[in-house]
Parts: sequence; structure tokens; C-alpha cells
Amino acid sequence: MAATETQLMLSVGLIEKDVNGDTLWVWCYPSVGSDLRQVLLSKCCLTQDSRDFHTFVFGQFCRIWYYITTVEVQEPTALNKVTHFSIVVTAKDFNPEKYAALSRILCRMYTKHGSPVKMMEAYVTVLTKGICQSDENGSFLIKDYDVRKAYLAGSVKDVVSQFGMETIILYTALMLKKRIVVHHPRIEALLEFTRVLPTLTWHRKDWSILHPYVHLTDTELEDLKKCPGYVAGFLDPEVSNRSDLFDVYVNLPDSVITVSQSAKEAMAMGKLHKDIGHLIVQSAEDAERSDSQVIKDISVKTKEILANLVALAEECEDSKITLEGLKQHHFPPATENFLFHLAAAEQLLRI
Repeated sequence: MAATETQLMLSVGLIEKDVNGDTLWVWCYPSVGSDLRQVLLSKCCLTQDSRDFHTFVFGQFCRIWYYITTVEVQEPTALNKVTHFSIVVTAKDFNPEKYAALSRILCRMYTKHGSPVKMMEAYVTVLTKGICQSDENGSFLIKDYDVRKAYLAGSVKDVVSQFGMETIILYTALMLKKRIVVHHPRIEALLEFTRVLPTLTWHRKDWSILHPYVHLTDTELEDLKKCPGYVAGFLDPEVSNRSDLFDVYVNLPDSVITVSQSAKEAMAMGKLHKDIGHLIVQSAEDAERSDSQVIKDISVKTKEILANLVALAEECEDSKITLEGLKQHHFPPATENFLFHLAAAEQLLRI
């Protein structure tokens, strides 16, 4: 049991909705800053005007992951004035399944005892021992939730079956560390789709680029704009008018991908893209291949491109690529353009 694994959790909090319809942040341990608390309250379905009820949502704000599990209180319980409550766990790592499992146990404890004390004890046990056991509430072991499992939980085959050859636009945008904005009115669809996209650049294994649930508020957009490239999910269709936020816009309900005017030059497609696109589609459409095999196929192709890029860099002074150096190879214009922008993304470009 790696000590660092248990130390990824940062806090546990509780939001309650009472019989009068008031929703309040009632408790947390050890503490949550006021900015983050406001964001967490806005993400909790109990504070939203709509009647939509979401049992589990997750997202990222200021490099902190949050996981919110909401339950309706079924009579009779120790919670006689509460109709619904949400458990909010914050952590340094991306692992929705791990924190959903832990939160379900904490929810059962709170429903049974009506006091946060038992939750706090369970949280501390997980923090110190990586385990939480109780007969009636189920048991939880941190080591059951490997981060690779979380990375591979979505379906890349579903993404390709929805977008076909256009998946190459998403691949190119991710490779070049561009800003991708995804819109869908249903939070569950948004979370499911956005979490898959970083698998297209598996060599980086970087889920910090994922911001699956963003509101169009100054606080959140300011945080988002600090990231050079990202995959950001929005429920609000108004985001389509915010061209300052994206290089690539994905309208998920209509299956339409749009490249913004400012990114068209860097995202110009050629034969290389077509070949990669065919490889992605062919692999994903093969019924025999699993999602992780499709990710591996894409990753092998990516590594081949990167190896070529590194070889080009090694021919240059101080192993950094220049446009002049690239031009000597007489690549097709779209390939040269892609390699130039990729070298910038991979920090192989001489500035």
C-alpha cells in the first residue's frame, strides 16, 4: 500500500437540503476554501433550480478534483428534517469510480447515524490505512482502484462510432495541446464523453487537461484559461458563442465538430492525418478489438510519429527543431505544418 495513494484525498464535506427547501453547506473536514466551496455548491444538483437529480458528478477546479454523490433520504432515518444530502469528496487524483464507491459507504453511514462523526472516522481510516470496513455499509479498499482503470473506464470505440473519420480532428487537437470545448445538455453524457478524450494521447497519460463540468462564471473561466490546452465540458449552449474559449468545439447532441477560425492553420489536415484517421476508424470498428486494444493501436502510431520527430530534432543544433530544418525534408505542407506545431507541443521546437 503506497502511502502516497492514501494521501491523495483532501477533504470530505456535506451539503443538505431541508424540508423547507433550503440547501446549505453544513459540515466539512478538515477544511475547504471559500472559492472552492462556492464552486462545489454550484455543482451540487440540490442548489440548482431545475428538478434534475444527479446521483454522481465530478470535475476539476484549481487542480483539485471533486466528486459529489447525492441521495434522497428515505423514511424513516435519523435525518428527520433533511430531504436530500450530498457528500463532497475533494482529492488530488482523477478516479471517479474510487470516490463514488467510498462516497456510497459514507452516504449509508450518514443515513444510518444522522451525524458526520462516523463519516469523519471512516474518512480518516481511509486516509491512514487505505481501507474502510463496516459490516452493514460495505467495505472499501483503495488498492482496488488502480488509476489505469480510471483512465480506461470510458469507451473510445463509442467516440469513434459517433464521429468516424472526424475523430482525427479530436486526435490532432489533443496532440497539439489545443483547447477543446464540448457541449451537451445532460451532465452524464458530458462526463462520459469528455473523460475518454485524453486516451487519444495515451503517451502523456495526462488527465489534468480534463475539466468535464464547467459553468460560464468568471471564477471558473479564469481557472480554465490558466491551462494551455484542455478538454472542457459545458451544459450551457451559450458556450458556442464563446470563441475565446476554444480551438475546437464539439456539439455532442448533433455530432458536429467545428474548428475555430484562429486554429484552422495549425489544424490543417493532409495525407498523414487521413492515414491516422483510417487507422483509428479501422481499429475501433473491429468487433474483436477491445477499447484498450484500440487505445494501444493509436498509441503505437503516435509513438512512431514522436520517434520520427525526435530523430528530426536530433539532426538539429541543440536537438531542437526549426522551421528551416523541417523545410529541408520537403514534407507535404500539411505534414510539415503538423510536425512544426507538434514539436512546439512536445517542447522540441527552438524558440
